[in-house]
Amino acid sequence: MTPPIDLDQRLAGVHLLLLDCDGVLTDGGVTWSDNGVESKTFHIRDGLGIRGWQRAGGRTGIITGRRSVVVERRAKELGIEFVRQGVDDKCAAADEIIKECGLSWEQTAFMGDDLPDLPVMTRCGVGVAVADACAEVREAAAVVTSLPGGRGAVRELVEQMLRARGGWEAIVHAYTAPRMGVDAGRDLGRA
Repeated sequence: MTPPIDLDQRLAGVHLLLLDCDGVLTDGGVTWSDNGVESKTFHIRDGLGIRGWQRAGGRTGIITGRRSVVVERRAKELGIEFVRQGVDDKCAAADEIIKECGLSWEQTAFMGDDLPDLPVMTRCGVGVAVADACAEVREAAAVVTSLPGGRGAVRELVEQMLRARGGWEAIVHAYTAPRMGVDAGRDLGRA
């Protein structure tokens, strides 16, 4: 019998990070103006984490049950490759993205917060719950962040994955090396 792979090995083996949006990249709130314009708030540290993940060679996607122009805009701003909105079957969407990347489920992490995320979380290599996820999602997760959704949880996970593979120091170095200011900002892009 083969011994199970420990969590650090699983985190180090992730090449594709898939994220739910509402409750993960945002705090789950949706604001509507009197004119019917929807707005969401994204945390800048999550954006910087995603940029660092991409810089380290990781790929990123969003799979969400809702549709929103705001999500498209944020994904474009961060260079997120895969965006699937209005999805009823998140497993099917994840499977499509995984195949397009030429990766396996074991090389994929998925971060969620509520019941529709469970099928993907339990199938992928590393299922992740934000701190304020529902109880069932937290119980099913291999990792539960200390931060809630929309408050830096994605950045926390990226740091954990990159530390597991020894890549976090390179991200930090991009900001601490001589001539860091302008060069690092250009390299990592807008967060």
